[in-house]
Amino acid sequence: MAIIGRVTALEDDFGWTLGVVFRAYVKATNQAVGDLPGGHRGYQILTAATRDRPESQSALCQQLGIDRTVMTYLLDDLERASLVERRPAPADRRTRLVVATEVGRARLAELDSRLGHAEAHVLSGLPAGDRKAFKELLCRLAGHVNELDPVPSACQVVQDIAEGV
Repeated sequence: MAIIGRVTALEDDFGWTLGVVFRAYVKATNQAVGDLPGGHRGYQILTAATRDRPESQSALCQQLGIDRTVMTYLLDDLERASLVERRPAPADRRTRLVVATEVGRARLAELDSRLGHAEAHVLSGLPAGDRKAFKELLCRLAGHVNELDPVPSACQVVQDIAEGV
């Protein structure tokens, strides 16, 4: 089975095939969340603020693997867009909670739908029954690879890719 026209030499190359799928996913999801402050990271923050409700801004940094300096800028942008608020924690007023606003929760529902369509687009080359199995296998593989070589932060992942590590 050729992946692109006459390309057959690379179809058994794991790195090439993974790169092709990753590129398609990034393009589709960038289009889905491109107008959100912070793009993908903004989406992750909004999701965590809505669904996980981390106990502090610092805990949110740890959960998402985002450097605290970068997080500050991302939260500033999301706050300016009225998607999240930083509030003092009731137990310790020095601690800041990141809380999704009503506007943020509505926007997250819209983004979830857009990302669902983007994911379906990328996976459309697989039969419907295989999509779930593919995602489960990929999650298992990602967990295993992360145990072998843990990544301390999402920022480090981006830096590693940029440096060709």
